[in-house]
Amino acid sequence: MQQLAFDVPGLRVRTVPSTRYQGSKAKLVSWIGETLQDLSFDTVLDAFGGTGVVGYWLKQEGKKVTYNDILRFNYLIGLALIENKDVRLSDAEMQALFYPQPGRTYRTFIRDTFHDIYYTDEENRWLDIVVQNIAAIPDRYKQAIAYYALFQACLVKRPFNLFHRRNLYLRLAEVERSFGNKTTWDTPFETHFRTFVAEANNLVFDNGRHNLALNQNALEIEAQFNLVYVDPPYISSKGTGVDYYHFYHFLEGLARYDEWAELVDYDSRHRRLKTVYSPWTDKNAILEEFERLFRRFRKSILVVSYRSDGIPSIETLAQALGSVKQRVTIFRLNDYQYVLSNRKTDEVLLVGT
Repeated sequence: MQQLAFDVPGLRVRTVPSTRYQGSKAKLVSWIGETLQDLSFDTVLDAFGGTGVVGYWLKQEGKKVTYNDILRFNYLIGLALIENKDVRLSDAEMQALFYPQPGRTYRTFIRDTFHDIYYTDEENRWLDIVVQNIAAIPDRYKQAIAYYALFQACLVKRPFNLFHRRNLYLRLAEVERSFGNKTTWDTPFETHFRTFVAEANNLVFDNGRHNLALNQNALEIEAQFNLVYVDPPYISSKGTGVDYYHFYHFLEGLARYDEWAELVDYDSRHRRLKTVYSPWTDKNAILEEFERLFRRFRKSILVVSYRSDGIPSIETLAQALGSVKQRVTIFRLNDYQYVLSNRKTDEVLLVGT
């Protein structure tokens, strides 16, 4: 087993989607890309695609990319930016989303369910109209671009860019703040939406390959790939997992609007979705899940992103990877600090060949 350390990421300039998600690899993607550049591969699975920045980077590198994420809202981002190669949303199509369409009856689920939790009543009414108009767009790629813009607009108007607690008051209170951007919070949804549609339109391109976005459990994907990139939820040394289904439940609800009423845990103060168990956020089950994934894709180059202070440990992950691969190399980016984290850790890439 070989270990290599880096003090700063190698820089090769690329455009990647903007992102406000916890644990995003946006600031690390150049280092990841440089680390992978000497590997020989053409087809790649981004098994836990998340924000899409790694898959999008690899698309720019000319690879045939399959993006996957089990969350519906993330899948729609992959559909808009990775699978989509030439479809954009026009100004006229965007403008039509902002108003009730003649002859349509609109539900008021967000207004009725999320009063005084995340957004104002007026903003909730706007969201109810726009998300239902987006769902009616017949072209799946134009629809995905609109969802992308809606998700990003929702995030920038949230303190901490999260939906983990009922805290609209943080945004509305007339007090001095040491965090956040009240101007951004108070900017109308429509203005943010226009900005992010323009961003998504500018990110659409054709790399000459048939790229694909999936919305599956990674272990159930049947195709084979030259390389599989694995960036699962992180479990801290204290045993606490990053639960994206919890942190971004409002976005998942928007993506599944017709089902949302049945998915909500109405006993929770912030109207989160009912808990869905995942072994990837269970400290007692995650290692076995890694082992299952490694066995499933043992014929591929396996690349795992993780943090040096996580569960399982890097040494344990390397042993598990070594059970299916002849060579395991560990790359470390020293003293990296994530947004919303108060301590630095090493960002680690384990490469099994």
